[in-house]
Order: sequence, then structure tokens, then C-alpha cells
Amino acid sequence: MEARAYETTAAFREAAGRLLAADPIRNTVLLTATAKPLTGALLLTLHDNGKVVGAVIRTDPYPLLVSAMPVDAAEFTAEAVHDLVPDLPGASGSLKQVEAFVAAWTAITGKQATRTLAHRLFRLDHLQPPQTAGSPREATEADLPLLVDWKTRFLREALPPTVKRASPEEIAKEKLGPDAVTILWEVDGTPVSLAAARGPFEGMARIAPVYTPPEHRGHGYASAATAAASQWALDRGATDVLLFANLANPTTNRIYPAIGYRPVEDTAEYTF
Repeated sequence: MEARAYETTAAFREAAGRLLAADPIRNTVLLTATAKPLTGALLLTLHDNGKVVGAVIRTDPYPLLVSAMPVDAAEFTAEAVHDLVPDLPGASGSLKQVEAFVAAWTAITGKQATRTLAHRLFRLDHLQPPQTAGSPREATEADLPLLVDWKTRFLREALPPTVKRASPEEIAKEKLGPDAVTILWEVDGTPVSLAAARGPFEGMARIAPVYTPPEHRGHGYASAATAAASQWALDRGATDVLLFANLANPTTNRIYPAIGYRPVEDTAEYTF
């Protein structure tokens, strides 16, 4: 096998595009991450007898994404990545792929691996908005202080301290961009929940994050906000609306199927 590295996402997508497009839902994060220029990213394609058979990427501060890596290429991939990033902080992706890569990486490096996150990928089948008090509105720049506060609280609740992500400010601003939305669910003019969406890219839109402050939970507001964000994505022409739910959170894994989402696969993230 052979691994090839790329300096630009455009060159990477030219090489890996057909492979990724063959399974766009499972490759959703990889496709959206490389839809724009990235600085300092690791972009690798895997070749067998000249044919592209896999791809992995990493952008700081995120772990290596291995969902498009063939399971039987895990050892080769780990060796190729180790040559370029010997201090790799972690790996994530579809369960079979990431567990194969983690086994190969720990064998090569002797490091310990800890599973820090486990998610389930859902795809919208038929949207069934709940009957919930309140109404949705699109957030604006004027809402930025609230969005930053809520996204700070969301990250604190949802992620272990060892898991690194973009700052709440970056996330909040990104979800106010031209290809994104943040829906605030309001009751009597007071925001009680939010759900953001981005896309569509390659026909896909992804919902994230979804957050309700503790004092407003238990009333169906997160379901309503998620349904409104999902409708926004459908109205923009998305053919597939996706979201990831933390498997450690039984509430989200209950409410998403109730509004029409169906499970696709489980994913995991490991730190080394």
C-alpha cells in the first residue's frame, strides 16, 4: 500500500472525492471538514495498486478521523501517520475503523488509549415536529453573548476535560454564517433552547449543537428546536439531515427517534 499527503483540501478532495461520495453519510464529518481550505491539516489518501481505497484527516485540535479507512489497512495507516505525526493525541470515527486504528497505534507506540466519547449517528427519516409550547426564531449577531454562554456550558457538560474542540466563540460565530443557522426556541419571548445546523454540503446538513439550560429541561424544548433546525435544513434542499447523539445521554437518544431520526452507526473517540 501507499499513503499520499496533500497540502490543500482541494487536492485531497480531487483524489478522494469519488471514494467519499460513495458513502457520504458515514463520511459526513470528513466531507464537511474538507469543504473549505484548512491550515496545517494532515490529509492522507491510502492507495492499493494505484487505487484510492481510504482516507484519513486531522485538523488541530481534533483527533485523527479514520471513518474512511479500510479496517484491514489499520496497521499500515498507523505506521504512515506515525511517520508524520508521532505525537498524535487521539483518533475518532466509525467504531470498527477507530478500534482497529487504536489497536495498531498502541501496538506501534506502546501508549495507552482511553475511550473519551461514544456517539450514535442518526439520519432523519420523516420529520415529526413535537407539539411544544413556544416558537422558533433564527439567532442573530445580537444573540452572540447568549450563544457563547450556552455553548460554553454545552461543551463543559458534553465533553470530558481531555477532549479539545474549537472555542465556544468560534463555534457560535460559525453557526451564524451564511451556510448555517442557530435556532432559538422561545417561550413568551425568552430563549429556552437552541439547535444549530450547517449545510447542505454534498446534499447533507448536520445538526449540532443542541442545548437546553438545566432550568428549562423536561418540557420538550430541545426536541422542538431540533425539529425547527431540521426543517431549516430541508428547506435549503438537504437530502440527508444528520446528527450525532452522545450514547451516555439517554435523553437525546430517546428524543431524536421520536421526531423522526433513525440510527445509522456508532462512533467513538479515543485519546492517547
